[in-house]
Amino acid sequence: MHAIAWSTKEKNKRARILYLSAEQFMYRFVQALRFKDMHAFKKLFRSVDVLMVDDVQFIAGKDSTQDEFFHTFNALIEQGKQIVISADRAPGEIDGLEERIKSRLAWGLVVDVHPTDYELRLGILQAKAEIQMELNRDVKIDEGILEYLAHKISSNVRVLEGALTRLFAFASLVGKEINIDLVQECLSDILRTSERKVTIEEIIRKVAEHYNLRMTDLISARRARVVARPRQIAMFLSKSLTSKSLPEIGRKFGGRDHTTVIHAVKKIEELKLVDVQVADEVEILRRTLEA
Repeated sequence: MHAIAWSTKEKNKRARILYLSAEQFMYRFVQALRFKDMHAFKKLFRSVDVLMVDDVQFIAGKDSTQDEFFHTFNALIEQGKQIVISADRAPGEIDGLEERIKSRLAWGLVVDVHPTDYELRLGILQAKAEIQMELNRDVKIDEGILEYLAHKISSNVRVLEGALTRLFAFASLVGKEINIDLVQECLSDILRTSERKVTIEEIIRKVAEHYNLRMTDLISARRARVVARPRQIAMFLSKSLTSKSLPEIGRKFGGRDHTTVIHAVKKIEELKLVDVQVADEVEILRRTLEA
């Protein structure tokens, strides 16, 4: 959200941008009602070029706030202004949000922001490490440390940045260089949390949910395409994300032979190269399971 605001400001330095959380929007609305100052409230929110509201799911169930948000949304659209909204799920999946607001939000460009991949995490670490090294010129960092952190900490960028800040502060305090031993000593709690093991049962459950199937469908003998393809994807993910052997994976999928698992893995590997939808679905599921 901040990146969008800065980019907009670079393109148009005169742009009037208002960024706030949905909770702050609700608070200001309640205050305007309490002090009978709705005119000032409407003037503030309807005179901007870009309105940015974060975590819009928090106004779900708040009827009066939703009503005012709806009218604010309409007023800005009618003026040709821009609105940027963020939420923790797609508009249609926010329970308690009025249908008329859902339809307005779905009207625009809806973008699903996935968890960061390894390359992006490493890029962020490299940029932040340069800043830290300017601030802590006496601290040295071994090669491969940033790569190690980018691989190990995949849950949250804030956690990643916090881990790097803690490392530099600790290394500066004790007068040591940042090596793998210091990382494991200083970040033991974060690394322990990040080492969550993905299980085959969890993979089966997530794949079943994604394709709107029952878990029993994936381990059954059904060969219909609507079941067979998700089953192959689940086997592929089981091979990729767990350390289980092929026979063990086969047993989890209704006692199938290991050759069936091999066939499934090869089939999905081939499809990922030629079918964009399959590649995207496998990547979404992998990120969901690793998050």
